[in-house]
Amino acid sequence: MNLTTPSLRGNNDFEEIRAFVEGPPPNAEHIALDAIVWKKVDRWILPLCSGFLLLSGINRNNIGNARIAGLQSTLGLSNHQYTVALTVTYIPFMFSELPSVWLLKHVGPNLMLPSMAILWGAVSASQGLVKSYSGLLACRFFVGLFQGGLVSGIILYLSSFYPRKILQTRVTAFFVSANLLLSFSGFLAAAINHLDGTSNKRGWAWIFLIEGLFTVVFGAITFFLLPCSPQKAHFFTEEERVYVISALKCSGSVSEREKEDHFSWTEATGSIRSPLVWLFIALSFFGGTLLYGLAYFTPSIIVGLGFTGNRAQLMSTPPFAATFILSLTASLISDRYQCRGGTAIFFSLLEVIGFAMFYVNKSNYVRYASLFFSVSGAVGVLPVISTWLAVNCAPHTRRATGIAATYIAGQLGGILSTWLLGYLSPAPEYTMATLTFISMSVGSIIISTVALVYLWRENRLKAEMRQVTTKEDEYEGLGDRSAWFVYSL
Repeated sequence: MNLTTPSLRGNNDFEEIRAFVEGPPPNAEHIALDAIVWKKVDRWILPLCSGFLLLSGINRNNIGNARIAGLQSTLGLSNHQYTVALTVTYIPFMFSELPSVWLLKHVGPNLMLPSMAILWGAVSASQGLVKSYSGLLACRFFVGLFQGGLVSGIILYLSSFYPRKILQTRVTAFFVSANLLLSFSGFLAAAINHLDGTSNKRGWAWIFLIEGLFTVVFGAITFFLLPCSPQKAHFFTEEERVYVISALKCSGSVSEREKEDHFSWTEATGSIRSPLVWLFIALSFFGGTLLYGLAYFTPSIIVGLGFTGNRAQLMSTPPFAATFILSLTASLISDRYQCRGGTAIFFSLLEVIGFAMFYVNKSNYVRYASLFFSVSGAVGVLPVISTWLAVNCAPHTRRATGIAATYIAGQLGGILSTWLLGYLSPAPEYTMATLTFISMSVGSIIISTVALVYLWRENRLKAEMRQVTTKEDEYEGLGDRSAWFVYSL
């Protein structure tokens, strides 16, 4: 038999694939298929998802680069007004989060994600034309509105293509690769700033115009590249498509009965009532506070260390670049040993070390070195948290609602960090902000430990239930509440 195109023979294959997903591989043909199909998804899906996240981050965070390039002085903004401009982005982002993820499956990711990119790219580019504070506020509002639900939607999209046991590596890959490239946005902004004066426009205006228009072009191209689902993915053969769909159902990534993945208010409200979701809401609030604080203010923090202009832009890149290898290595270990909670605790420890170094040492070089720890922890922990929740929530509506709720909490954290670093905690010491970040990092370690204990206890109760009942005796549509759904620790 040709192992590169093995055939699926019939109903027995479903149980064989289940055995392969949950335990040792049953036969060579499924091993061959497994090696082929996920690499195809990696090639076709991950780069596009990384592109969406990268351009989302660039168009949200480039206001920090524009500030260094003269935005604040040109428009005559006070520090308070600049902080308000940052905050305005978060509010519509939060309100559009839940409706966006609920609509994603109905509209189709292949239509919704590109449309969102075109809309926020156009608005972001228009920031280069603003002449007043009110114009800037309007643009920031609509950038947030059109980006709401993007990250949650991408995680849901990826969870519909990958089995639970290999999802974290892919979520981390798309997340940290985008953030790695995003770290070079300082280089890009420094290069674009050389256009200062061209066509009577300041360098900061060109930053908005070029990066926004590129996003519009990217969004238009992805209309023709992004598949809606595994069932409609053009890069699968029919045999590969059957295998992928079976593997997703066996792992619990999608429901065995399609109707269970349709929208349900019962599942949506059930997700919000779940103790596990509330633990992750707290984790995401802490994680969002740290991540958005560093994403927006790392260039300003570096300026406070005595580095200015383009040098400050360039020095903001290495801490984010260092995160790439560390996060991917940790995610591979997490998928290999299924240790989501331990990985989350590891990254939170890095945050504690980094912020503690910044607080206790007054050397500018030590403080710069501390960013390698704090940035690695803040960037690395969020894909772990997102994956940990995604693989432990089913069916689709419950997973979508839980992920969206955690990202709303992350945006609330972003608002807090914006005011902490932008207004309430003066540069260059950022004393109040640093102490808050240390407390939140310690809190993340505690909550992750509680989540681990909770999931371990639930798995033990489910194991006891499986001893006295059969799967056929269960009600349909239980999702992650089924005794046969084993939580990932």
